[in-house]
Amino acid sequence: MKEIEEKVIHSFYNGMNCAQSILTAYADHLKFDPAFALSVSSGFGGGMGKLQKTCGAVTGSFMALGIYNSQKHFENIEARNATNQMIQKFTVDFEAMYGSLDCKALLDCDFTTDEGDSQFKDKDLKKNVCSKCLADSVKLIEGLIGEK
Repeated sequence: MKEIEEKVIHSFYNGMNCAQSILTAYADHLKFDPAFALSVSSGFGGGMGKLQKTCGAVTGSFMALGIYNSQKHFENIEARNATNQMIQKFTVDFEAMYGSLDCKALLDCDFTTDEGDSQFKDKDLKKNVCSKCLADSVKLIEGLIGEK
């Protein structure tokens, strides 16, 4: 788990968005193409296209859980049901930690405005919020995968 968490944080501080950081960190472990993962998750950072909706750490985690289950279950319906159960558990646990899944609520600023962008930088929210959401997302994923 520590290795994946370190990959996630390194990627996040070196140009990947939060969803990309989570998803690509699992490429080796789950044996999928990291370049494809980078592409497919490119629009999910900043709360889905910088709309500050669902946090990219969350959406990246959902994608990783889907890949995990699609490799574990041979039938699509079984994989989908297992993924839905894991996503529901992840959601409950993440919301219990942070009170929301939404980027804007998590950061308590609107970084799409000049004022919010300044607040994001001044309060170092990338480190003080985003990095924690990423690290906790890895822990939640690992806990869910470990349960199955």
